[in-house]
Amino acid sequence: MGVLVITGTGTGVGKTIVTAAVAACALGAGRTAAVLKPAQTGVRRGESGDVDDVRRLVGPVTTRELARYPDPLAPATAAARVGAAGVGTEEIAEAVRELDGDHDTVLVEGAGGLLVRLDTAGGTVADAAGAVAAPVLVVARAGLGTLNDTALTVEALRVRGLACLGVVIGEWRAEPDLAAEHNLRDLPEVAAAPLLGVLPSGAGGLPPEEFRARAPGWLRPELGGTADDPATTVGRLHGAGAAR
Repeated sequence: MGVLVITGTGTGVGKTIVTAAVAACALGAGRTAAVLKPAQTGVRRGESGDVDDVRRLVGPVTTRELARYPDPLAPATAAARVGAAGVGTEEIAEAVRELDGDHDTVLVEGAGGLLVRLDTAGGTVADAAGAVAAPVLVVARAGLGTLNDTALTVEALRVRGLACLGVVIGEWRAEPDLAAEHNLRDLPEVAAAPLLGVLPSGAGGLPPEEFRARAPGWLRPELGGTADDPATTVGRLHGAGAAR
């Protein structure tokens, strides 16, 4: 794996923890890894943000954050509120080129969903993915509404000529409802994209050593994991009591 852009069907679906899990798999395979967060919102200077969570869980991974804004808003809006223009597509592409030259794997974690604006000129996460010519991994939350939201995101990628690597469910509850259970069967068909992993809710709260040990079992080989299929992953989560 070279460069991979990680987006979500919305905010709070577990992008950061999925990013950390992919990075952990890369390091476990003896590869060097870097995580780029173009913009972080809703976090003030000195507070812990997404890249800090990745470092805590993964360990020896390079992290870079291009901008941080205090208001919990879309990056372009949060930037404008402090008189900034936000992070442009070319700035993101240049950062990826620099990291790609020194690392085997570069993960670009977007903010919010695919069409969230990153700068006041209108550049989106999708535009950034196009600028770095990287495939996109979509993170979704299991439950009612996921099929529609995921299908729309994958369709938006295809309309723009961007490759969708697949979908990962980022927040699998210990007691999933009926809709979540059906997502495992229906998501690949409805979204026309493979389901490449399932992470338990609360995975980000695991001790780092446990997180790194379990990450390969949550993801399929396409992402550096070892799980045979998502159903097997879910069985392991329930059987091992990983969901908390």
